[in-house]
Amino acid sequence: MPQRTLGRSGVPVTALGFGAAALAGLYTPVSEETAAATVEAAWDVGIRCYDTAPHYGLGLSERRLGEALRAKPRDSYTLSTKVGRLLEPHTGGGDDLAHGFAVAATHRRVWDFSADGVRRSLEDSLTRLGLDRIDIALVHDPDNHEERAFREAYPALERLRAEGVVRAIGAGMNEAAMLTRFVTDTDVDAVLCAGRYTLLEQPALDQLLPAAAARGKSVIIGGVFNSGLLADPKPGAMYNYAEAPGELLDRALRIRTISEAHGVPLRAAALTFPFGHPAVASVMVGARSPDEVHDAAAQLYRRVPAALWDELRAEGLLGIDVPVPNGA
Repeated sequence: MPQRTLGRSGVPVTALGFGAAALAGLYTPVSEETAAATVEAAWDVGIRCYDTAPHYGLGLSERRLGEALRAKPRDSYTLSTKVGRLLEPHTGGGDDLAHGFAVAATHRRVWDFSADGVRRSLEDSLTRLGLDRIDIALVHDPDNHEERAFREAYPALERLRAEGVVRAIGAGMNEAAMLTRFVTDTDVDAVLCAGRYTLLEQPALDQLLPAAAARGKSVIIGGVFNSGLLADPKPGAMYNYAEAPGELLDRALRIRTISEAHGVPLRAAALTFPFGHPAVASVMVGARSPDEVHDAAAQLYRRVPAALWDELRAEGLLGIDVPVPNGA
């Protein structure tokens, strides 16, 4: 599978990355056996970049991912996790579905963007992963904690990178504006932008992607299917972790009609679209089963004709100035 390097860090990522949130029972439970088989399938198709976070299933994603990768040569893959939420034991019972995960509420999340919180978060993550190191550390969802993230969390990550504790640093969010600030005002290697640069919508093109390209920094694109709307648009499909509004469902259906008229599944068009921009190093896809992994890999290699992008532009579904793969 093709690889690129994150910024100037020397850290490699495969074109297709594996997002491990679904392994922790995102929306519905995933068994231990299925989780292990899903990671093994990702390895078999050539994926060597894996992303997780304490937030995902209250640490379950990290534990399952670490267990699945433990027998793999450590220098042969890149692992990222995130800081900003600490997990504290919780004895009140119940489940975590309010946060989107079908797991028992054994812990509670505590926001912490302090320097001490960053170090503790990474130490806790290493314990859950059962691995010797983390390659990429990302500030996670600092939406309502902007100043503390820049004043305390980011400098802590910069020190950890200088010490060699991690190899690359950055931030991961579902919005583009603050990620642009990370790219322009700090020395991050990369940012993970989820849901804001897809075939459905491209707000990251306004400032984030041009800024990253100009400064030699990389952007990893997550949420390329917009929570499922671009994978299978139908009534009840998810968008931004909630049911998709009618106007967005209609737009996705129109895109699918054009894509399929050119012999291309919508999933393939959505998955390959971000690679049209030179700042994009990898597309991170979540999967909850081996079949989903194999499908994502198949879509990655599917040829998308220039005429498909041309028709989307002609129908007003893609801006004239939006770059597409192969320079079409």
